[in-house]
Amino acid sequence: MQVINISEQNSVINRYMAEIRDVEYQKNRLLFRNNIMRIGEMMAFEISKTLDYRSKNIVTPLGTAEIQLPEDDMLVATVLRAGLPFHQGFLNVFDHAANAFVSAYRMYTNREHTEVGVHTEYMASPSVEGKTLIIADPMLATGGSMAASYEALLKTGTPKALHIACIIATQEGIGVVEQAVPDGAMLWAAAIDPGMNGHKYIVPGFGDAGDLCYGEKL
Repeated sequence: MQVINISEQNSVINRYMAEIRDVEYQKNRLLFRNNIMRIGEMMAFEISKTLDYRSKNIVTPLGTAEIQLPEDDMLVATVLRAGLPFHQGFLNVFDHAANAFVSAYRMYTNREHTEVGVHTEYMASPSVEGKTLIIADPMLATGGSMAASYEALLKTGTPKALHIACIIATQEGIGVVEQAVPDGAMLWAAAIDPGMNGHKYIVPGFGDAGDLCYGEKL
């Protein structure tokens, strides 16, 4: 699996990352969601460079223009609920893509909240057979939710290509995903953080993406 850490490059994504990490900025959910979406848009642009293209002649009012158009059949999947604004960013770019949604969430398996399991409750997806599949989830902490989501989507077919997209990842999570996906997969991260705390939250990270986007849950 190829890993692309966008924070190693100089781009405006780094400004958006600085803002969504900032505890003061996080008080405005609208701005927070908007930056999550913008990171998704820019990551989608980077992924678009890896697609297969074909030449097509487009008739203009004054002649004919030859343009290279992507020919991949795209499917953008996300993990509910934290992934929704991130997903929208990808959909703003790949506006002809099909969509899939997976409800996969972590559950603490001990009283101290230091061990987690993943439960996949719901999935709505067309067939992924032969498609270029992007799975977008903002946080790749333990990697369990992403691996479970990919395994659930595989029940509908085998994709042509696989892109894992996240905003922040850990090396531990990357290692778990690497064991679950094919060798040719690509993982895109706006940043890779050092690790997790005792409750399996990414450090320094930016907190709970779902809560920051939509409010605290019970």
